[in-house]
Amino acid sequence: MAAYLCHDAPDLLTFEAGVTDSRPGAVVLDRSAFYPGGGGQPPDQGRFVWQGGAVEVTSLEQQGGRLWHLLAEPLELSGTVEAQIDPDFRFLMQQLHTGLHIVNALAFQAFDGALVTGANISGDGTARIDLDLPGADNQRLRDMEPAMNDVIDQDLAIKTFALPLAEAARERGTLRSKAVTPPPQPDGSVRIVEIAGLDRQACGGTHLTSTGESRHLRILKVENKGRHNRRVKIGLEEL
Repeated sequence: MAAYLCHDAPDLLTFEAGVTDSRPGAVVLDRSAFYPGGGGQPPDQGRFVWQGGAVEVTSLEQQGGRLWHLLAEPLELSGTVEAQIDPDFRFLMQQLHTGLHIVNALAFQAFDGALVTGANISGDGTARIDLDLPGADNQRLRDMEPAMNDVIDQDLAIKTFALPLAEAARERGTLRSKAVTPPPQPDGSVRIVEIAGLDRQACGGTHLTSTGESRHLRILKVENKGRHNRRVKIGLEEL
């Protein structure tokens, strides 16, 4: 779970950066606050602006320890650019990723430790989480919707901090994925996302600073995916 500038400075959505490498349609910067994607969350969107031009950033790609910004046009850039992260898309991802944590936390409590087997966030305002819940009553999952929105209405604070991986592994539920252990940072720690009084778990995504910043959530569908998995699909109200 690498350390990113988007973690250290989550409000940094416009910044200047120097181009350190370029190929047609892709650029490496000397610093970047773009979230590169991971854990089912897509990368940030945005654009580069410079004197006399602009181009959309459509995706990001990590290669050999470097973050390539993929462009909408086959340009080769040099010098300094102003990078502008799309604030609406970032906020949408923050709401949905925090929403998945709320679903996960409530299911973990209700079903005595439901682990995550997969997750995906979409740009259409929906997201899904797969939980290891063999034999679970799907209606119990559907009935969590009022509790989810109660968490939002409580406006619980959300904070992030680093925790040594060994310590995180000793805390029940902090490593919530059934199959994947988050890769530690160079100092051996993992990033923890904590919703005050509700949940704390390792995560590298972008999140809100309080649950009350989110629109209310709807449970759109609960379905079986294999003998063990229950898939919960959520959406934001008014989308």
